[in-house]
Amino acid sequence: MPDGAEFPELRQVVLDCTDARALAEFYRQLLGLRYRPGDEPPGPGEPDPAGADWLVLRDSSGRPSVAFQQVNQLPEATWPEGPVPQQLHLDLTVPTADGLRDQHERAVALGARMLLDRFDDPEEPLRVYADPAGHPFCIFVAPPSAPAPP
Repeated sequence: MPDGAEFPELRQVVLDCTDARALAEFYRQLLGLRYRPGDEPPGPGEPDPAGADWLVLRDSSGRPSVAFQQVNQLPEATWPEGPVPQQLHLDLTVPTADGLRDQHERAVALGARMLLDRFDDPEEPLRVYADPAGHPFCIFVAPPSAPAPP
C-alpha cells in the first residue's frame, strides 16, 4: 500500500452465543471489563432486551473490546478432538507462572472448562479453556506487550 494509506481498525471481537448475557458476564469478570452504557444487566425480574440481542464490553479506557451476539443455535467447538474446529480463539496473557496458576482458579470458578494443560512447558506455559458457550481461549505466560511504535 502507498505511504499514508489508511487501514481499517479492529474495533472488537464478536462472539456468537446462545446466552449473550451469561457469556458477557463471564468475560466481564474474567477480564475486568465494563459494559457499554445501556448494556448493563437489568434489575432482578426486569426484562433484558439488550441481553437477548447484542452486548459490548469495554476496557478501562472505554474502548470496545469484546461483543456478544445472540444466536438461536451454535455448535460447540470440539477442539482439540472432534469434527468442529475452534474457528477463532482468544489469547490472554499473564506475566508469570504464578499468575497463570491464579487465573486458572478464577477461570474455572467462573465456569471455564480446561481443554489442554501445558503449564509445565518450559518455553511457554499455557492452558487452553472453553468458555461457558464452548469458545476456546488460551491463557499463557508472556511478557507484557510493549506499546506499538508510532
